[in-house]
Amino acid sequence: MKRNSILDAAARTFCRDGFTGASIDLIAAEAGVSRQTIYNHYRDKEMLFGAVVDDIMGRMNAILYDILATFPEESDNLEDDLTLFAARLGKKLMCNRDGEFLRRLIQAEGERYPRLLETWRKNGPAKVWSAIAARLARLAHGGALDIGDPDLAARQFLALVNADFQFCGVLGQKPTEQEIEDSARNGVRTFLRAFARSSAKADAPASSDVALS
Repeated sequence: MKRNSILDAAARTFCRDGFTGASIDLIAAEAGVSRQTIYNHYRDKEMLFGAVVDDIMGRMNAILYDILATFPEESDNLEDDLTLFAARLGKKLMCNRDGEFLRRLIQAEGERYPRLLETWRKNGPAKVWSAIAARLARLAHGGALDIGDPDLAARQFLALVNADFQFCGVLGQKPTEQEIEDSARNGVRTFLRAFARSSAKADAPASSDVALS
């Protein structure tokens, strides 16, 4: 229980003050524990910082695997189904509290702490890319998509569905659910113009408005 309190308090303090400005005394006060209690769990501030990142990445990966289970294996309306999937990614992963915190942390401290940047890249974006690449490859194998490089296609898919709000975190703004849904729809449409098989483009039913959740 104390460990969770320390990690939560450290996350808030690092996010607010950055690594340099966040002292062990400030974190201890935020957590309602003594500084010695923190040192009993973590050798120094850098070790605590790494534990915070690992804790957040663990939660985000658990959410990711739940969302990946909803990726369409086959579909009568690929645009709607991919849009639903992309909107879930945006709402529950990219733009949730943990996702916003990590982006701010990476922007502020990534250059100073390259190990943090590399850990985040391997356990965050790289996992998302590879998981989506595998699922896009299955859609291509089934004839719905025409993809030569699934890894590249996965990166482009994520860039497109996040394009409309990718600067919100930098500007300290939080996109609305409607903005996330619109970004997902716009990105998926552009993605399918590039990667849907010609026959699928010709036969695709008209897109319908769907509840995105």
